[in-house]
Amino acid sequence: MSQYVLSIDEGTTGVSVLVFNHDGLVVSRAYSEFGQHYPRPGWVEHDAEEIWRTTLKLIGEALSKGGIDPAELQAIGITNQRESSVLWDRGTGAPVTPSVCWQDRRSAAICDELKA
Repeated sequence: MSQYVLSIDEGTTGVSVLVFNHDGLVVSRAYSEFGQHYPRPGWVEHDAEEIWRTTLKLIGEALSKGGIDPAELQAIGITNQRESSVLWDRGTGAPVTPSVCWQDRRSAAICDELKA
């Protein structure tokens, strides 16, 4: 049985999924962008459900392209935007609000006050 590592990069504008073999070589990849939403000037939001659906689709694509059975995965690594945030309902697992992107400026005045 081969051993693979699946890597998920949740970026600001899209998701990349790569599968690495035991030698650290990329054996397959998949990428897709997701929407950016600007409900007000200075606000930048993402649809967390869209990101989740996109990620699941890309995992399937990357595994299929590489001819890899999910049982052959030894690990999954995830990196994300870090400063972006989303509130999830503990009971349902559904997002309560859109994800607030790191580019969002709605808290800039608060940050300026704290800095001063």
